[in-house]
Amino acid sequence: MERNLETVSEQSTAHLLPLAKRKRSPKLGTYTLFLVLLLYFVAIAYPLFWMVMNSLKESSEIFSDSWALPTQWLFENYVTAWEQGISEYFLNSVIVTSLTCFLTVFLSALGAYGLTRFQFRGKNLILILILGGLMLSPQVSLIPLYKLIQSLGLFNTYWALIIPYVAYRLPFTILLIRAHFLTIPKEIEEAAYLDGCSSFGVFTRVFLPLSTPILLTSTLLTAYFSWNEFLFSIIFIDDNKLKTIPSGLMAFRDMLQTDWGVLLAGLTISALPIILLFLFMQKYFVRGLTSGGIKG
Repeated sequence: MERNLETVSEQSTAHLLPLAKRKRSPKLGTYTLFLVLLLYFVAIAYPLFWMVMNSLKESSEIFSDSWALPTQWLFENYVTAWEQGISEYFLNSVIVTSLTCFLTVFLSALGAYGLTRFQFRGKNLILILILGGLMLSPQVSLIPLYKLIQSLGLFNTYWALIIPYVAYRLPFTILLIRAHFLTIPKEIEEAAYLDGCSSFGVFTRVFLPLSTPILLTSTLLTAYFSWNEFLFSIIFIDDNKLKTIPSGLMAFRDMLQTDWGVLLAGLTISALPIILLFLFMQKYFVRGLTSGGIKG
């Protein structure tokens, strides 16, 4: 009887060994996923690498061998680009992007707070209208928006860009922040009211501190949109001193004519802030996108 039990145990152990080996061995899907992600990284990173490498060359070297490393590293291309106008475009973009991000996130947080914590007539209708705002394309409303900006006297001002940027980013940002606000327990809000907080105090002292990841995510997405927006910036701004980087680079290209090394240096300067922003905020970006995924 004991021998039979030993035989059975040896057979069962021998049967489980291949399974253990299979579990320890890497799966084919893991290698496939890694290969796909590697190819995706190369497809994204190589154009940036090519731009940076060619921004350190002379124009003749770019045309003769654009795929090779520079024979002479011309870091002065960046100095030339900065002095010939990129500095003004960069400052204008910083002003427009900063004000757009602040207004968009603050107004969106207020709107999301009202939609999640207050009951009033027409609440569902407002939510439907916000959802409808996602379907509006900026290009469709370009002509009436141009006439409106002209009539309000906002043409050739920062507000000609800031107000449309905020208006077109509000629907998505409100829904994004609202999804996170729905996950905040009502007990925390009630405790704040018992401590003497007003509704606005609950918003500023409870909801905003608990929503840092989603607020930073909204700021990052808004900054990416407003920093790279091109259509409004070339139509609503004619003064070269007020142009942002996307529209300013067009004038910069015409001014430089054939100096492609300096032009690529300007493009690198324009892309660097958003790339650094994504790198330093990627942890909050992922947390913010997933924090409101439970409720909607």
